[in-house]
Amino acid sequence: MRRAGILLAVSASFAVVSASGAAGASLVTVSGPDPYAACSTAAETGTNFADTEVEPQVAVNPTNGANIIGAWQQDRWSDGGAQGLVAGFSSNGGKSWGESTLPFSACAPGAIDDPFTGSPYNRASDPWVSFGPDGTAYASAVLVNDSNEGLPGTTDTGVATATSSDGGKTWGSVRLEKSDQGTTPVFGDTQFFNDKASITADPDQAGVAYLVWDRTKSPSSTLSAILNAQTIRGPAWFSKTSDFGRTWTIARPIFDPGERNTTLGNIIVVDPRNGALYDFFAEFANTGNPNRTPRGISIAFIKSTDGGNTWSHATNVSTQDVVFDADPNTGQLLRTEEELPSVAIDPATGQLYVVWEDARFTGGTVNQIVISTSTDGGATWSAPAAVSGSQSNGMPAFNPTVAVNANGTVGVTYYDMRNLPAGDTTTLPTDVWLTTSTDHGATFGNETHVAGSFDMLTAPQGPDGFFLGDYEALGVSGTAFMPFFATGNTGADSNPTDILTGSF
Repeated sequence: MRRAGILLAVSASFAVVSASGAAGASLVTVSGPDPYAACSTAAETGTNFADTEVEPQVAVNPTNGANIIGAWQQDRWSDGGAQGLVAGFSSNGGKSWGESTLPFSACAPGAIDDPFTGSPYNRASDPWVSFGPDGTAYASAVLVNDSNEGLPGTTDTGVATATSSDGGKTWGSVRLEKSDQGTTPVFGDTQFFNDKASITADPDQAGVAYLVWDRTKSPSSTLSAILNAQTIRGPAWFSKTSDFGRTWTIARPIFDPGERNTTLGNIIVVDPRNGALYDFFAEFANTGNPNRTPRGISIAFIKSTDGGNTWSHATNVSTQDVVFDADPNTGQLLRTEEELPSVAIDPATGQLYVVWEDARFTGGTVNQIVISTSTDGGATWSAPAAVSGSQSNGMPAFNPTVAVNANGTVGVTYYDMRNLPAGDTTTLPTDVWLTTSTDHGATFGNETHVAGSFDMLTAPQGPDGFFLGDYEALGVSGTAFMPFFATGNTGADSNPTDILTGSF
């Protein structure tokens, strides 16, 4: 969930459907029947898009590469969040999948309670999953309450975690790591807003995992103050478990960007050679009232060499030059990753990779996918270079994800609209691509067509545009890359979106 402007589970198994992908590869539909189809949507704001699956994340079990867990938003709301989150699990390398409900919202059995109302939150967002070295899986989510009847708990937000010891079939150790009471009746406009959580298991220490997110703070509880704040700020927050998710350290801010500045999209990667933690994020800077003029967006990170006890000052990777993604023929907005980074580390060498959307190479017309890399622990970074380029035919490229396989090959996936015919205003053909680098990110080639074209106009829609997720996912199993992504469906009997994967 992105703020505007700035042990119980229900398990099911189902048949998978294969689709055409690249030559020699097949795609598998991960998401099955909607487990929340009967869940009430009464008294909530916005429009609910039933049987939609968006914003996936994925992890591969390091003790058993055939065990894969993915998670996604189920039944997206137009104004943010979803009815709940669902986990897909596979025990045969992604050939077939089951699914379980994640206990984060009222639609799911065993959901955690909002401490201010005594009942579960009615929405969840920002699914994230990660495997520890012993095969324990960790999941995190942002939780939100919303109501159009001014009920208690409206605009309460929280960040929660859960774990699985059976490959994603069931989830327990459900914990609320941070919660804030809503202060206005307007969804998203509240004094404290927790957002964009991610969880990372330590690759060497069993039972250890790290949780980060941003917590936006406005100066008072009045809506007028929030909308006109000069002192709004969004620090990065952190918590850690050392006992397999049973308990977590007291949540605390680890980086404050200062007045009128915010972080978003915090993600931790760990260098397994020395245990160093890197927390990457997008940093937004503004001048505040009366002009509230943006001073720019950057990709930055902070570093810890003592397990998260202390953190460095922020270091910039690069500034960003970002434009809003939109349908080139109609101008309809797309809700995409835009400013948010995707990050990866080569576990053998410690080389760091960051990808994001950027319009610097198109004269500010459309976003491409760019990459920067560091070979010295983040002290210096390569100049941003385009990963997607002429092959996208001048069309927007968006929602990049980066990963490194066992051979040190770097993979980047993304969507683009190169197959959109000029003048087509009734459909929005969109494709998924994988491109790789065998020289540590210096050059990219071997572009693979993963999926498409599909019509993005079947995706859920909100005021920010058509939405497949603020991020997608890219798993690694040995030398294989496993794109894990949302796609649109067409046809009278089709549900609007699904989650697909394949091995490339």
